[in-house]
Amino acid sequence: MRKQAVDFRKDEVTYISKRWQATESCSLVGVGSVGKSNLLQHLSDKDTHVRYLGAEKAQNFAAIIVDPHMLGPLPSGTPDEEQFRCWAGYELMMHRLYLSFYPLEILEDDAIRFFDTYQALQDGSNPLFAYMGLRYFELGLEFFLRRGVQIVFMFDEFEEMLSQMPDKFFHTLRGIRDRHKSQISFLAFTRTPLPLLVAKQQRSADSLEPFVEQFTDNVYFVGPYNEADARTMTKRLLSRIGINQQQEHLVNFLLYATGRYAGLLRASVKMIDNQRLGDPSTTPAEQLITKLANWRPVQTECQTIWNSLSSAEHDVLKIAGQIAKPKTSAESEKAIGLLVHKRLLKVDKDSESIDIEPPIFKAFIQNSKEIT
Repeated sequence: MRKQAVDFRKDEVTYISKRWQATESCSLVGVGSVGKSNLLQHLSDKDTHVRYLGAEKAQNFAAIIVDPHMLGPLPSGTPDEEQFRCWAGYELMMHRLYLSFYPLEILEDDAIRFFDTYQALQDGSNPLFAYMGLRYFELGLEFFLRRGVQIVFMFDEFEEMLSQMPDKFFHTLRGIRDRHKSQISFLAFTRTPLPLLVAKQQRSADSLEPFVEQFTDNVYFVGPYNEADARTMTKRLLSRIGINQQQEHLVNFLLYATGRYAGLLRASVKMIDNQRLGDPSTTPAEQLITKLANWRPVQTECQTIWNSLSSAEHDVLKIAGQIAKPKTSAESEKAIGLLVHKRLLKVDKDSESIDIEPPIFKAFIQNSKEIT
């Protein structure tokens, strides 16, 4: 994974770091193609911690990425399914804890005892291994917490984690958080706000409320790259394919057309590499945007954004793209608000109109037969 400049995603990291300084949990919401992986990797980087938390605090701080796609095969329909799934969640978090602090120098003489605990959690010969998973996970954490370490578990693709783990798993995480409020917190990255995600997956809002409420006051909508980050990325991508970085007209066009979305930028540069775009200095922008929107890699990125949205948001975008008749409802009003937060819709209050952004995504919606 590429290491970013220390000021990468400055606004987002500043907000999140302030939550971490207060040992609070944080919910990040961003559509597909927004550059989630780069942001999470940057948040886990020690240099980022030094820059935003200070060198002293960074010494005893870790932001650990938990990717649910790294879970092994899980049982379904068995009497001990819930117990085993909870164990799998603790095992993944314990493993990421181990990898984040390896070679465990911070534990000094306790390093061997922690490793024994780590192995005990994974010992399938113990008939109670699944039930004891939580106990071993707690014990493993204690080795670090006793040394004043602050830990943030960052859930990448939280939609997948929620779909795989039973309510009990999230109850126990809330319990661990309550016991160690000054040292343990969570970050969840999702494509839609957590309450809507819980409803979408038809999970019990009442049952999951103790876990979800941790994030209620700290919700941040992650949009596309800012101007500086997007310009840096675009010039780097163009230099890889041998294009002179001084061609500012090309860079400016790409930033405008893609709205500075990381995935759309990468896909658009691929089209330039295949010499299929044309010259932005002599060709009308709308013509080039139409060509980009018909390029398969760009369509794939647009489809990723589209798939991350709700049916209500789809309806609003179809209306904004003038491929569906206008209609107003409480649900559509909420969808408009979410799309504005996600930087996919502009609202002009003076003319009472809405318009899709970025331009490539608008062209995709208006021309794609798959979404009508």
